[in-house]
Amino acid sequence: MSNQLILIAEDEHEIAEIIGTYLERAGFRTVTAADGALALSHFQHFKPDLVVLDVRMPKRDGIEVLRVIRQSSDTPVIMVTAMAEDVEKISALRLGADDYVVKPFNALEVVERVKTVLRRARPGPSTHGRQLTVGALIIDETAHSAFVAREAGRSAIPLTQTEFTLVAHMARTPQRAFSRAELIDACLPDSDTLERTIDSHISNARRKLELAGIAGFLETVRSVGYRLEPLE
Repeated sequence: MSNQLILIAEDEHEIAEIIGTYLERAGFRTVTAADGALALSHFQHFKPDLVVLDVRMPKRDGIEVLRVIRQSSDTPVIMVTAMAEDVEKISALRLGADDYVVKPFNALEVVERVKTVLRRARPGPSTHGRQLTVGALIIDETAHSAFVAREAGRSAIPLTQTEFTLVAHMARTPQRAFSRAELIDACLPDSDTLERTIDSHISNARRKLELAGIAGFLETVRSVGYRLEPLE
């Protein structure tokens, strides 16, 4: 983990410096950006392993930066917000954020969130070489990627790390209904994720599957939660 690069996009210099100091003490490399435009420039140039992204920044705010990142990359993103309103958190999650923290926060909390999100993004030893197929959906757990099978080959589905983790977990037992609490325990055990947050991640994943031509695979099970590949 000591080689991983974290982009800190934060316009408050003192906060950026504190986050950077704690991350570097934990063995990470860091690069900072004080506005949204520079954050996107750094993202393209340095290709960080994870982005800590403040919502409210000059030039281009964090929501816009996240939207641009998600157009071409599934790099993990943790949003930082000064407002505790759920609407702002859920807005970021719907755009593809992997997690969020609310100011004021303990810098050690940010470090732990970074470690947790990166750990989820990294395939574990038990999944080495494993490929799951559910209909036209292919889950490659080694590459940590999802594909749709087509006659001409297979096309990648741009799931975020959290979306991939949720879909892959359900793909291991297709047609089984999972409650939101089960999905949190299995896929995001080290976070304080709310059940409504799971709804946002599943909604994003469903939309991407449908855009890839896999409609109806991620089904809402009333009063329970979700399942992959609905029963005929």
